[in-house]
Amino acid sequence: MSRRLNGKVAIVTGAAAGIGEAIALLAAEEGGRVVVADVDERGGEETVAAIQSAGGEAIFVRTDVSREEEVAAMTAAAVRAFGGVDVLVNNAAVFVLKGVEASPDDWQRLLSVNVVGTALCTRYAAEEMKKRGGGAIVNLSSISGFVAQPHFVTYSATKAAILQMTRNTALDLAPFNIRVNAVCPGTILTQASYKHMERVGQSFEEWNAEQSASQLLGRVGQPREVAYPVVFLASDEASFITGTHLMVDGGYVAV
Repeated sequence: MSRRLNGKVAIVTGAAAGIGEAIALLAAEEGGRVVVADVDERGGEETVAAIQSAGGEAIFVRTDVSREEEVAAMTAAAVRAFGGVDVLVNNAAVFVLKGVEASPDDWQRLLSVNVVGTALCTRYAAEEMKKRGGGAIVNLSSISGFVAQPHFVTYSATKAAILQMTRNTALDLAPFNIRVNAVCPGTILTQASYKHMERVGQSFEEWNAEQSASQLLGRVGQPREVAYPVVFLASDEASFITGTHLMVDGGYVAV
């Protein structure tokens, strides 16, 4: 049976843990040759080991997506290892959850990774995709780009920016047969969720009950449930889909 990403070279940023890890693992299961990019070397190597132990192909490249030279090196490593780039998943992000009290340093940290990092990875990957006659880019936005949440001004602003970047880059790259879409997760249980619980002083039971009550499906999501739509949008099954977003939020924004 044909696999969705059979033979395609996929770069997944922020792939050392959480949603990014789940995307990298599924991309490999679907036949992709995966470049695992992250600043977390230990986690990144563990993702690669998990892929390889399951019979997949992957390399790890330590990458700070806010630094152009590192993004260039990541892309070059993909070409050296696998011959080119077909898919880019812009998942790397930092979480600084603040309101109007956010400092310039807070803003700079978020913008440099979440927005500039997405732009840099898109620029370098797209140049390689053009050489192969096309490709697919999937950006990770969020429900936070659509709804108001308390003390989320900083993070939400970056995720809203990614939505508009998705539309604009889809327009600019369409002549090169490069599709650009976004996936917008809702509340997904990851390591970042546990850090948030610790920061606000909630137990898992308290957090889970609170968050589950906000979802039409009555529960929070799992990273793999985000990975499936990402891989779909990266695959040829989504060949007539570009410039749009897909909500993966258990119905959160529907009410």
